[in-house]
Amino acid sequence: MHKRRAAIIAALFCLIWAGSVGAQDVALRSRDGAIELVGTLLGFDGEFYRLQTQYGELTVDGSGVTCDGPGCPSLTDYVAELSVSGSATAGSVLMPALIEGFARRNGLTAERAATDPTHFTYALMQTDTGRLVGRFGFRVTNTDEGFADLLADEADIVMALREIRPAEVRLARDAGLGNLLEANRSRVLALDAMVPVVAGANPVQSISLPQLARIAAGKLTNWRELGGPDAPVILHLRDPRSGLAQGFEDRVLRPARFSLREDVVRHASNAALSEAVARDPFGIGIASFSELGNTRPLVLSGDCGFALRGTRRNVKTEDYPLTAPMFLYLPARRLPALAREFLTYVRSAPAQIVIRRAGFVDQAVEEVPLDLQGDRIANAISVAEGAEGLHELQRMISTLAPMRRLTTSFRFETGSARLDAQSRSNVLQLAQALEDGDYDARHLVFVGFSDGDGPAATNLSIAARRAETVRNAVLLAAETADTARLDLRTEAFGEAMPMACDETDWGRQVNRRVEVWVR
Repeated sequence: MHKRRAAIIAALFCLIWAGSVGAQDVALRSRDGAIELVGTLLGFDGEFYRLQTQYGELTVDGSGVTCDGPGCPSLTDYVAELSVSGSATAGSVLMPALIEGFARRNGLTAERAATDPTHFTYALMQTDTGRLVGRFGFRVTNTDEGFADLLADEADIVMALREIRPAEVRLARDAGLGNLLEANRSRVLALDAMVPVVAGANPVQSISLPQLARIAAGKLTNWRELGGPDAPVILHLRDPRSGLAQGFEDRVLRPARFSLREDVVRHASNAALSEAVARDPFGIGIASFSELGNTRPLVLSGDCGFALRGTRRNVKTEDYPLTAPMFLYLPARRLPALAREFLTYVRSAPAQIVIRRAGFVDQAVEEVPLDLQGDRIANAISVAEGAEGLHELQRMISTLAPMRRLTTSFRFETGSARLDAQSRSNVLQLAQALEDGDYDARHLVFVGFSDGDGPAATNLSIAARRAETVRNAVLLAAETADTARLDLRTEAFGEAMPMACDETDWGRQVNRRVEVWVR
């Protein structure tokens, strides 16, 4: 009796619930009738009851008890409910495509019904019986509205095109939603990028980030300063509450300590922005990589001669400095099983195909041989100084030539040893691959690089420590990996292969990275 009682009590653990039903008194009884809990039913997710009792708030596994009372939900006809709010960039095309893909792979039919331009619902039904098993509701507006809905308890998941801000983190914690900075509270859904674009007839081919910041601040106002015509520069941005526009201000204006000019032409959607810039011979816009339309992207350049293009591979490796991860933020609540299955699906290989077809950059890992990295090698050769620099370059080439670079890279937040948001997601992704045995009997090398600011020997030492830090983080996350079948090493080449010029903060940040090479 005592063992049985202890086992049942052990199943009662506190969790935070994603939804609620009407508060009513119910009685939960163990299958053998030995234990009974009476209280107010606060929620049910199809698997677990959440009950307010004289012992406090308890969560009970529904498989081990029976429920008695008028408020008891149906175990057989339960419908999973999920509310998603936020970025229109993610919500208009990508999330619907993923839901439809998820439904097909699980023998479900997905029927979409719109109630107004910003609200729609997917009803998920069993294909063979037609029984409704899930209802996913969407409010598609912008990142700000998504976080506001979460704080108002009107959304279970936020779609965001920028990282959560400190004030939002504090408000969420105060509202009992947990620490949204923790690794399991957010995930990268796909990758986008902020791309400077112009009309096809504009003669300007490239622009530096400092020049872009000066345009946004109204300090560079004539195309003649960029080698173009004697004409005013007209700036096009998304609406102020868009994650794309906010990300641009966070990543380009704030580091330069500039404020945004007032005469910005705003647009309600990515497509509208691209269409307007394509028609404006004197316009420049910050467009989504997924919706460039008929515009022409500008190459990001620097005074040292390096150039970075917003290509799919450069976005995936985060070599492109204006990469914009698309986030899903999840509070510390228990979601219904169907919702959890969907979140598992979005990280799967089939989902990455859906993401690519929707026009975004997926996170499927690719292996890139050294002979397809000519621009990077050319940059390395151009900055090698003296016999010591040449020797380090030769050592790097001889070490990496037999290997392939993974598109999984790791970078750090500005002025911090903490990995940035995309890299934290990459840790979990690579750890999962190790657990799945994808790299059994292969050699993985975590290779550290640094910027060129400071003595070469110091930079080499810092790069080596970063490589070791990332390797340890991946191993710690890969809890079930068979380490006996893995060969994970570290290497460092310091400042030997810069990705950008070191004269700006963003250039130094791009150069400070850890790459993964495999053989």
